[in-house]
Amino acid sequence: MGDAAGQLGVCILQVDYPLPPALVGPYAERVPNATPYRVVQWTTGNVGKSSVQAIAANPRFELVGCYAWSKGKVGRDAGELCGIAPLGVAATDDVDALLALKPDCVVYNPMWIDVDELVRILSAGVNVVATAAFITGQNQGPGRDRIAEACQRGGSTMFGSGVSPGFAELLAIAAAVPCDRVDKVTIAESADTTFYDSPDTEVPVGFGKPIDDPELPGMAAQGTAVFAEAVRMVAEAIGVELDEVRCDAEYAQTTADLDLGSWSIKAGCVAGVFASWKGLVGGKTVVDVNVRWRKGQTLDPDWKLDGDGWVITIDGRPTVNIKVGFLPPPDFAAETIADFMVLGHIMTAMPAINAIPAVVAAAPGIATYNDLPLTLPRGVVRTG
Repeated sequence: MGDAAGQLGVCILQVDYPLPPALVGPYAERVPNATPYRVVQWTTGNVGKSSVQAIAANPRFELVGCYAWSKGKVGRDAGELCGIAPLGVAATDDVDALLALKPDCVVYNPMWIDVDELVRILSAGVNVVATAAFITGQNQGPGRDRIAEACQRGGSTMFGSGVSPGFAELLAIAAAVPCDRVDKVTIAESADTTFYDSPDTEVPVGFGKPIDDPELPGMAAQGTAVFAEAVRMVAEAIGVELDEVRCDAEYAQTTADLDLGSWSIKAGCVAGVFASWKGLVGGKTVVDVNVRWRKGQTLDPDWKLDGDGWVITIDGRPTVNIKVGFLPPPDFAAETIADFMVLGHIMTAMPAINAIPAVVAAAPGIATYNDLPLTLPRGVVRTG
């Protein structure tokens, strides 16, 4: 609240708890050097490891608990599990014990949403920021209603983000701000995922299936359904009520066998996936969120990618173009492809973590970027 308080002519000497949002407005955040937000980390997979490292390094947050899905991780220090010095926080699978800590927020990083788990957390009055395929929750069907009801019951807030979808849509919404007319918003993601060894997430969208498999179109739609939520969020941001949201898919096959580490793709099977989620009004596409992913150098057709990242286009007056890419910093040490993939895990974790102050201050319910103030990357500058 520091800057806002200065503008109001109010002098605050010390605040060691979050003031009610009704008193400080939607931009409430604890003042610097006040009591940090108490955080429980939920799972320590690839994204969870980066999440724990970021929480431990940021003075805004205090890691007070860690949930371990794997029995082999129970009892081990969270820092040890995540490749840093011990933090004095032992991982546990005792959900009641974690909720009894009364954290301000759970950072929820499983691969997939577990509605029962979320309902339990939110009903206990604990806010959640998630990276597990959740933007608006509309693809959860009846599960979304259960999550929303749990928020009201516990007075808690559920928020989902990530790098894409999530942060990419936030950039697109910001890019439309200088326009007095918006005809179409396009977010085009492209990536060579050859070294992204994650069959659990890639097989469901069609990778590895015979190119003539009749189930492929449905697989792409089901496996990338969270992007439909992103389309709806962007449409809401620009004030459009959509008539339809649909997925158009294309596939490319590999002409040679591909060894992908823990799995392989045979020649004649899918090694390239393009999925375009479109939001339409009156038969016209006004929002298009699409992804083009390829593997290997033997793709047919041989899709050419202009680097990894996004191209964001706001067709309108004016037309706005943004190209977004990612590079490691000069001090980044990577000896393997797995090491390099850490950048992706960081980018997935941080949009949710940086949203914690705004989510804690938000009204109960399911929130998106449309409901929150600008989330700020505070506590990330290393001055020591």
